[in-house]
Formats: sequence, structure tokens, C-alpha cells
Amino acid sequence: MSIDSGFSCSCCGRDHDELPLSYHMPAPAYWTPEMADASDSVLSSDQCVIEGEHFFVHSLIEIPIIDTAETFTWGVWVSLSRDSFARMSQLWETPGRESEPPYFGWLSSDLPTYEPTTLNLKTNLHTRPVGLRPAVELEPTGHPLAVEQRTGITRARVQELAELLLHPGHQK
Repeated sequence: MSIDSGFSCSCCGRDHDELPLSYHMPAPAYWTPEMADASDSVLSSDQCVIEGEHFFVHSLIEIPIIDTAETFTWGVWVSLSRDSFARMSQLWETPGRESEPPYFGWLSSDLPTYEPTTLNLKTNLHTRPVGLRPAVELEPTGHPLAVEQRTGITRARVQELAELLLHPGHQK
């Protein structure tokens, strides 16, 4: 089954040309706009430091789409210890960094549509080759997001997510 085709949206009634396969959280859940002016806080597209004490990396949760070769991706933020963040930063542009053991972290993105919250799920963060975001491996619990990562999701679930995210607040 190909996922290249668009979809007919049950929320707005329009035909969308593409079914989005990726959504990214712009910052960790703990970031506030006021922090942008603080000297001890920084947010880039890849890393975040809050008050010089909390360290985050923009990473990917990849979920296989059943009966396709496609993957659905959540761009999320994972908190790391000071030492792990320093090590990952030290190797950020180093070829071969993917041979590093995974870093323990906490999911720091509250993804919409999941109950209970996705905040603070345990993760292992796997560094990949230079130029690729780290991959998040969720602790294998019964949380719906962890189950989806392990078992995959259907195209119908991808469309459901698209409709909910493209039309927040819309009730079916």
C-alpha cells in the first residue's frame, strides 16, 4: 500500500494533496518565549538549554506504518543529563558518533492526542551519523505512544493524526 496519495479530510471536507508523515514540536514543553532573552537559556533547531541547568536535544520518534515501507515521525525533545548533553555536543560534528552507546533521557514533549501525557516517558537516545537527528527508543511500556512505536500504526491512524493536528479543536 502506498501512502503517497493524499486524503479526503473528514474535518474540513477538502481533499489534501499529501498525507503528512512528520510533525515536530518547536521546543521542549518547558520552554517559554521569555527565556529567549535570558543569557542562560538558548533554543536552536537541534539543542536547548534552560537556565543553564536543563539540557534537551531535538530527536525523532519513528513509527512504522503497517503494510507500507513508510515511517511516521514525531520530532520531539529529550532531556539529557549535563554529562550526556556535553558528550553528545562534543561529538555533534564527529564522524562515527553513531557508535556511541545510547543516552538515557526523558521525553520532554507533550504530544497531542495521547492520554496519558507523553511528558517524562523514559527513553534511550541513539546518536546517528552526522546530519541525522538522534533516534528515540521509548521504554517498552503500555503507554499508547510506546505501543505504537513497537507495533506500528495504520494509514487510517496517520490520517486521524493529520486531521487532529491540521484542525486542532475540531470535534468529529
